[in-house]
Amino acid sequence: MARLQLALRVPDLDASITFYSKLFGSEPAKIRDGYANFALTEPPLKLVLIEGDAGEETRMDHLGVEVGSSGAVNDATDRLRKAGLATFEENDTECCYALQDKVWVHGPGKEPWEVYVVKADASSLAKQEGSACCDGADEEKQDEALTPAAATGGCC
Repeated sequence: MARLQLALRVPDLDASITFYSKLFGSEPAKIRDGYANFALTEPPLKLVLIEGDAGEETRMDHLGVEVGSSGAVNDATDRLRKAGLATFEENDTECCYALQDKVWVHGPGKEPWEVYVVKADASSLAKQEGSACCDGADEEKQDEALTPAAATGGCC
């Protein structure tokens, strides 16, 4: 199983849940404080909604590919490295109400991508200390340590 992930930072979580439920004809798979996700089979998409600041426009937070196992994350890591991309790995990291293994890369426009597997539910939206997820790092740190989603406050 693999599906694309699109994580959006939205100013009104309830309105966004209502809109995307109507758009996809499906209810969210998970709703938590400041967070919701839709695990769609058609189209194969994991849509993540992260509550942002009221009054701001919706914006892309980060992109991803959800895979079915930690082995698939390891395979992606090897493939990305062999292709010459800088990677940042996280194993057993808690972020966005999930325990995950993941690898991060940046596209040419510095857009953050993660390849990840959800291993279990977690009790918090906040990142685990030391995680690249939701790190809030500056661009220099991103370039040094490849802490993806950090420039946009990204997560999940």
